[in-house]
Amino acid sequence: MLARLILLGSLLLSSALHAVPLKDEIQSLFPKATRIDDKLASPAVYPVYQLDELIGYAFESNDYSTLQGFSGKPIRLLIGMDPQGTLTGIHILEHHEPVFLHGLGEQSLFNFIDQYRNTNIGKPIIVGGRRSGGSDSVHQFDGVSKATVSVVILNETVMISAMEVARNLLEGFAQGPLAIARPELFEPLEWGQLLQRGYLQHWRLDDAQVEQALGHSLSHYSQLDDDPELPFSELWFAYLNAPSIGRNLLGEPAFGQVMEQLKDGEQALLIISRGRYRHVPDDFIPASAPSRVVLVQNGHPIELHDMDLGSDLLPDIPGLEAEQLTAHIFRIKPHAGYNPVGDTALQLNVTLQRNHLISSSTQFTQPFSLDETLFEIQAPPVAAKSVPMWLRMWQERWWQIVVVIAALALLSWIFINQHQFSRNSRRFHQLRAGFLIFTLVFLGLYAQGQLSVVNIFTLFLALWQDFDITVFLMDPVIFILWSFTFVSLFLWGRGLFCGWLCPFGALQEMLGWVAKKLRIKQWKVPDPLHQKLQWLKYLILIVLVPVSFYSLTLAERLAEVEPFKTSITLFFVRTWPFVLYAVGLLALGLFIHKFYCRYVCPLGAGLAILGKLRLFSWLKRIDACGQPCQHCKNHCEINAIHKNGKIDYDECIQCLECIVILNNDDQCVASISARKKAEKARKNDNLIASDWVPAK
Repeated sequence: MLARLILLGSLLLSSALHAVPLKDEIQSLFPKATRIDDKLASPAVYPVYQLDELIGYAFESNDYSTLQGFSGKPIRLLIGMDPQGTLTGIHILEHHEPVFLHGLGEQSLFNFIDQYRNTNIGKPIIVGGRRSGGSDSVHQFDGVSKATVSVVILNETVMISAMEVARNLLEGFAQGPLAIARPELFEPLEWGQLLQRGYLQHWRLDDAQVEQALGHSLSHYSQLDDDPELPFSELWFAYLNAPSIGRNLLGEPAFGQVMEQLKDGEQALLIISRGRYRHVPDDFIPASAPSRVVLVQNGHPIELHDMDLGSDLLPDIPGLEAEQLTAHIFRIKPHAGYNPVGDTALQLNVTLQRNHLISSSTQFTQPFSLDETLFEIQAPPVAAKSVPMWLRMWQERWWQIVVVIAALALLSWIFINQHQFSRNSRRFHQLRAGFLIFTLVFLGLYAQGQLSVVNIFTLFLALWQDFDITVFLMDPVIFILWSFTFVSLFLWGRGLFCGWLCPFGALQEMLGWVAKKLRIKQWKVPDPLHQKLQWLKYLILIVLVPVSFYSLTLAERLAEVEPFKTSITLFFVRTWPFVLYAVGLLALGLFIHKFYCRYVCPLGAGLAILGKLRLFSWLKRIDACGQPCQHCKNHCEINAIHKNGKIDYDECIQCLECIVILNNDDQCVASISARKKAEKARKNDNLIASDWVPAK
């Protein structure tokens, strides 16, 4: 045992990921990059530049997706995407997918994510399945055999993250506004009428409001104009796409020029301000985005971009001189998804510098709503309701689900009617052999239905943190087997799973058949040693469960004490230390029946603990069992029957061999003895009858 732990520890250290600075990884996604800016707050991306040209964004998937992997932990990705929505590459930052860490190896995962390079997210990405016949409407990627769930989750993580970034930053990905300004609707209106109808918004902030928000006097800030006649900030703003607003404010020529410069789906916003703190600073760079003002809709900021149209197109405010005003027309890009009739507010960000070390900041918002009659309200396109990923997995594996449920129904029927099935010894053994072959070949090697102690880790962590049943629904075969096993623990104990549904257990039992055919001498473990060795699997479980809360990665590696991945999941296609370990356990099973199940299996230990809550003791015993009959005990290869005839349900694998013996008169010693006594009595009766002569 110690040697195995040392071996697994060395594998853990040798495969540990070395820390690579994140910006170095971003550089590898954008080889031409000369500058990588710091991470923005919203959206959470790293802008990447070649000189002054934006060439893309890098972002971490955990900022956009909390989708859990098959292990119960999210797959953390670093994703690169250019301004056209083409993925430049993906790096794995962290994952706990057992099939890659301890099975297929991570190279198969790296090969899979290489398919994303130079793929545009404007088309859906489908992993695996049938080819689409050359259709260019989707991207179809090759999956990874034996890791379907993991790569489907990874693909969902990529698409959720990339589309969220694209909708925020890239043109052509965001849904257009749900309200389109009616171009034919125009009514001449004066400045006062525009204000009265709310087409033009007026907002004034006085010094007292700002001082209250800051908590001290504005006299501390020398950067402000000290003219007492000026308000702190006075703004006028209006949505220009509606002709009744834009044409009346700008005039027909200027309005036409603005509309011509707007691209499809873009919208325009006019902002005029005066006062001690205007909507842009004096050193504002034309054609850039202002830092002081932003639209806010549905809790998300919508960035504005100066159209740099020049002062000739901007309107005057009656009663005020142009020199007193600052005015800009800002572009709202379509990817922002701005809806002009939705609940919106204009936000003014106030930052005042007391000196070169100390500054104060606050924010003010003004509701901004528009009359719906100015717009043609369009219903959003009805998108096909996406099918949850777990449901897709169930739909794709429907026939496997049917076969598994049918097999479990048959097994339940066998256990409920165990005495009827066991009356014919030969047919029962054929039935059991057939079911074990089904368990190994179909459940284990084909459907990948090998339960593991790692599943217990996942359940505990889910219950400890935020429980999400969809994590467990991702693999329908595993989910059905676990559900059936959990229920059966309260009816029959651990034995139903360990003796009938465990693929590795079935493989060991088949090796027992081979040992009998080859007449390999079995090593009988003395009862005192047997009783001590049984505790080893409980000790392993006690170590593994707490470790899983400390480090899931370490627990997964220590769980390699289970040979299931090597022998069943990967069918021995693995590095030699793992293969040698699994083969060694199986070879030992040729001499000691089901050695691993009896002494090492932590999963069996966990099931045995829950099995103590079983409601019934199904295995029939009679008075002669153990007193004096020891036939069942001697034939119990798992050594789960005590000398007094009592069955140890914590260790019993419910092979039902004792029930076969009990229900066959030619095997049960009590039945044989009773039959012999009956035959002897009958012979005695016949002898007495032949010796008796009637008196004359």
